[in-house]
Order: sequence, then structure tokens, then C-alpha cells
Amino acid sequence: METGTAGPAGPVDDARAEPVWIGLPRGLLRLRRLLLVVWLVPLAAAVGVLLGLFVGPVWAAFALVPLAAVVWGWPVLGRNWRSWRYAERADDLLISRGVLWHEETVVPYGRMQLVEVTSGPVERRFGLASVQLHTAAAATDACIPGLLPEEAERLRDRLTELGEARSAGL
Repeated sequence: METGTAGPAGPVDDARAEPVWIGLPRGLLRLRRLLLVVWLVPLAAAVGVLLGLFVGPVWAAFALVPLAAVVWGWPVLGRNWRSWRYAERADDLLISRGVLWHEETVVPYGRMQLVEVTSGPVERRFGLASVQLHTAAAATDACIPGLLPEEAERLRDRLTELGEARSAGL
């Protein structure tokens, strides 16, 4: 069998093999876009009404600024959502994100101290959860937002298992 090819149990764990990247669920994009609209549209209405009443109708045009932020932010959130991905390799977890400033975090399994799954009320409403990884070095702490709860729990269990197995040899 060649290095990096798939066998009966899945991809071969080889450090030289190209990682299999997994993107985030579309629900995270919907959540972020909803929050963009929920915050900026009422702000635009409030700015328009208040400036129109107290300063003058011409100044009410400044209400277009938050609306322009919605129009600009909509595709930006889409590009940001597409940039988030993660990959499980034999010895570490890779997390990649960012459009302008691309950032890739490598978290070795043996260095993980704590793996948390969190889900706030808004995330729960959208059926999402986040995985937070804590290591001995604060610079390598990482988070994967917007996962499906089943995937977040699977990832937590797998990372905990791999972390215990890798740290046992230290």
C-alpha cells in the first residue's frame, strides 16, 4: 500500500501525507450573518430616527453607514467562514483560518491538557457547539467554533484519548 492512500480503515496516518481538511458547518455562517443584521439594522433605524429628530433630516442619512456595514459584512463573513477548517493528523491537530492574515495552528496531542465543548444559548438554538483546546503553552490554545454538537463531542473524545495516549510516554 502506498503512503497516504486509503486502506480499509481509512486514511493512513503518515506525517508526510496531505491532511484531510474538514470545513465548518453552514449553520455558523447563518448565525454570524443573523447577528450582523440583528445588531446593525436596529442601530441604523435608531441613528436615523434620533438624528432626524434632534439634528435634522439631512443628518439622518448617517443611518446608511450601519446599512453599508451590513452590505459589506455579508460577503466578508462568507469568506471568513470558508477559511476555517481543521484536520486530524497522526500526531497533532491542525486548525487553519483567516482571509487576509492566514493563521495555521498546530496542536500536538501530547501537549493537550484540557478539551472543552461549549455551547451558548444562541449556538444551541442553531445546533452548534465549539471545541476549546488548552495546552501548557497559552500561545497554542485553539478553538474550533460552530461544529455540530455530535462532531464536537466526537472530536473532544478523540482528542482526549489521543492526548492521554501521547502524554503517557512522557
